Amino acid sequence: MKHLDAYIARQFALTVVFSLLSFVALFVVLDLIDNLNDFFDNGIGFGLAVQYYLSSVPEVVLLTSPVAVLLSCLYITGRLTVSNELTAMFSAGISLQRIIFPFGAVAFALTLFNIVNSGWLLPKAMVYKHKFATTYFGKTFESLFPKGSVHILESADRILTIGRLDASTGSAERVTLETFDGSGITMRIDAERMSFDETSDLWIFENSRKRFFLPDTTLYIHNPGTDTLKLSVTATTLQEYRLLPEEMNIVQQYRFIEQKKHAGFSNLHLAIIELHSRIALPLASLVIVLVGVPLSTRKKRSGLALEAGLSLFIGFLYLGMQKTVVSIGESGLIDPVLTAWLPNIVFICIGIGLYHSSKT
Repeated sequence: MKHLDAYIARQFALTVVFSLLSFVALFVVLDLIDNLNDFFDNGIGFGLAVQYYLSSVPEVVLLTSPVAVLLSCLYITGRLTVSNELTAMFSAGISLQRIIFPFGAVAFALTLFNIVNSGWLLPKAMVYKHKFATTYFGKTFESLFPKGSVHILESADRILTIGRLDASTGSAERVTLETFDGSGITMRIDAERMSFDETSDLWIFENSRKRFFLPDTTLYIHNPGTDTLKLSVTATTLQEYRLLPEEMNIVQQYRFIEQKKHAGFSNLHLAIIELHSRIALPLASLVIVLVGVPLSTRKKRSGLALEAGLSLFIGFLYLGMQKTVVSIGESGLIDPVLTAWLPNIVFICIGIGLYHSSKT
């Protein structure tokens, strides 16, 4: 069985790699046709163009992996059927579950690679792509949160308002911190500038004005120097405030979400969807094996072209469902965690149904 597993796994792995390379080449050709005039108009040379398309490889590989796996399942099982090897396996008492094993092993390796890809390689590539598109194509990208003044529910009873944020350093200008007791305000701090001291883990307020709202009077204190204060937000929190979710690696995203849950940031469901999608999409390769192998081993009379078309349809149906569900989830109609995992759940159910109906 080890020799059989190695034989199937080797053929399947080579076919998956070839399929992925084909998708990458197809993407480069189509995108180059679409952007060739822009490259010439903006003086983009061969070297820059190569760097741009190399930065697109992680995204293309991640998105097309489910389709490549499905096509490869069809091709390998088709070859095994034509050579009567698949029939011999079933006649020898080898179950469909055992036949799926080498396919699943290769898909598992691809899943691990794509987790690293989506968690670390792709974010770096997206930073470069966004910078390239901004520099040469004049494109702009909206951050996760709106521009202008930043309003943060710093704790259960404090609201932090920032007039101007320097995302590169995490410092802020025109800062207001309001403390409430129920519906009434008890203290307000206005500061010209706010910066973070990593040594003491405290925020430094410069040229601050404090107002304490007492029952019968208001106490006013002006400090032209500096005051220190402990806040739940950190400089890293503010530095990541203007980052796009796809530009953060998976560790940054997790920290980003956890910090902002306590700091009261809005639109967190977008970051949650992105985080879970970083894991759900790589796992799609394993899910597709559960669909692809039982589907391709079913007895049928259709030709190879029709089966290839069916595989492409199913693969892109998964991607289309993923994009559609994410769009619905971003509008807040579906729980963000369910949004990321729903396509996998649906295809797992389909795969289980195909497996039980195809067992020999």
